[in-house]
Amino acid sequence: MAQNPFFDFDFTKMISEYKLPGVDVEALVSAQRRNIEAITAANQLAFEGLQAVGRRQAEILRQTLEEAASVLRDSVAQGSPEEKISKQTELAKHAFEKALANMKELADLLTKSNQEAAAVISARVTASIDEVKGLLANIKK
Repeated sequence: MAQNPFFDFDFTKMISEYKLPGVDVEALVSAQRRNIEAITAANQLAFEGLQAVGRRQAEILRQTLEEAASVLRDSVAQGSPEEKISKQTELAKHAFEKALANMKELADLLTKSNQEAAAVISARVTASIDEVKGLLANIKK
């Protein structure tokens, strides 16, 4: 497989060749490395959150199918038409309330996952700003 010549370079070497006075090249490279690590960590948290939501959705589907089978068995049971209508109305109400609760649970899982990923990025942005301030202070000296 052919290598891409645009990505076949040493960033540290390239920057150091410019010999910018007062610029700590290692600090710049290190900061960029930490930025990439933070993005990778945030992506991992987001991915794990989506996996958790997928697992929970599968659980909800399984439970719903089991409950539907139970309801179907109960609906063919003997009883007056009024009793059956009353029971079906109660079951529909229960199903609707459960669906709302499940949607809220899934939304909460996604929100938590997004907040965790955003916190990683936010912390890194704050640290990055502090690093830039430090680098600028060193250049002025």
